[in-house]
Amino acid sequence: MENVKQKEEKSFTALKAKFGYTNKMAAPKLLKVVVNTSTGSLLKKDSKKNTFVLERLMKVTGQKPSLRSAKKSIASFKLRQGDPIGVMVTLRGARMYSFLDKLLNVALPRTKDFRGISQTTVDTIGNMTLSVKEHTIFPETSDEELKDVFGLAITLVSTAKTRPEALEFFKIIGVPFKSEEDSKKSKKK
Repeated sequence: MENVKQKEEKSFTALKAKFGYTNKMAAPKLLKVVVNTSTGSLLKKDSKKNTFVLERLMKVTGQKPSLRSAKKSIASFKLRQGDPIGVMVTLRGARMYSFLDKLLNVALPRTKDFRGISQTTVDTIGNMTLSVKEHTIFPETSDEELKDVFGLAITLVSTAKTRPEALEFFKIIGVPFKSEEDSKKSKKK
């Protein structure tokens, strides 16, 4: 089976005719995959939950995550500047490709009632951000620990300059988009 890196290398030939690329370097490529989750104010309540999120994210991505702290204090949220409020991992290279392969071929098909990703997740500058409601769709998470489930935001950063280029590129590397008809039907409901 062809992995994401091989598909990315073959994307030049597929996109050359449509967008008029003359050089392989002009074709879109993946730069990085960023995985974020918010821990909120878990550290103040229970520091074990924050370490739980760190360990889970490390198992899912294969790389140690970094804590992100609040940039400014907000009194109404009882938040002080410097308090840890999130966890982030930036994947590049081989880890990025293995995580993306696992996400597209194993994790997303395991989600309940999965019918594809909406094409609106691709922004105008060529990046795609999708949300995962439960981290338990990844095979590394054990089924016994279902009491602490958290969501993830996964951003695929590409070198595509426009949204149509990015959509075609993501389709070629195997992102399962919904058809435009299905997207319109879901908006009407």
